[in-house]
Amino acid sequence: MADRIIDHYEHHAAAWDADRRAADWNDKPWHDRFIKALPAAADVLDLGCGSGVPVARHMAEHGLRVTGVDASPTFIALCRERLPEHEFVVGDMRSLRLARRFDGVLAWDSFFHLTPDDQRGMFDVFARHAGPSAVLMFNSGPHHGESIGEYRGDPLYHASLEPDEYMALLDGIGFDVIAHVVEDWVAAGGRTVWLAQRRLHRTA
Repeated sequence: MADRIIDHYEHHAAAWDADRRAADWNDKPWHDRFIKALPAAADVLDLGCGSGVPVARHMAEHGLRVTGVDASPTFIALCRERLPEHEFVVGDMRSLRLARRFDGVLAWDSFFHLTPDDQRGMFDVFARHAGPSAVLMFNSGPHHGESIGEYRGDPLYHASLEPDEYMALLDGIGFDVIAHVVEDWVAAGGRTVWLAQRRLHRTA
């Protein structure tokens, strides 16, 4: 099921974009918190950027410079059309190696579609692309396990590690947790959220 994620989103790209734009943005408070933690005009790497709405557009409207990565060519085409002054790349975030570092790294509603082993590998990706004092935000499940959801009649894979393992992985790449809320129904639509910042003395 995990191997179908890229094809799933490309197949449903138009429907997903329409549904996302029509839905209430119930996780906006966390994105506002992420933006406030960044310096003005920060460079942000948005991993699994989708169609760019509402998240990338919101960051752009706050003066951030967005580099978005998504494996769906349809999503990236929509992003380029909507936010032509920003950079969008078709690519698999698991193997990403951009020759740049960023003030912020975001993996929202994307990271949790990876297998547990691929999630562990993502912390090297985060470290390669995070600049000094970079802010990182992603969401996960509340505990270790795999689950199969559904979208438009097709199965949709999700996975998570244990919270203690996320803590250890973040510490291993030099990040301190700023905030962590499990199943935040008030500000994230029930998502489990991690917000962390790189310690100044640590480099990848």
